Amino acid sequence: MHIQEAQARVHAWISQFEEGYWPPLANLARLVEEVGELARELNHRYGAKPKKPGEGDRELALEMADILFVLLALANEQGIDLDDALERTLEKYRVRDSDRWTRKSEEPS
Repeated sequence: MHIQEAQARVHAWISQFEEGYWPPLANLARLVEEVGELARELNHRYGAKPKKPGEGDRELALEMADILFVLLALANEQGIDLDDALERTLEKYRVRDSDRWTRKSEEPS
């Protein structure tokens, strides 16, 4: 799925409700909450914080998808085309960071 399609699907979901899009700061709070849930799970798996007894694992993919949903909603509410924004960001990284790290050497064919 392309980002534009994902944005359209999020828009279709939100548009079916009278309340519509949440205000930008409410969506930012939602985004931070979702990032916190991902951080908590990663900290349980790879950090020093053990889970509480009886606390189950959360699926990392779904935590990331929750973040993406809120980010897509925020972009829609702000009229941002994330396909275009991502292309521009990738180009920025390509130019700015092309010599920042050691490239892997190509293996002979």
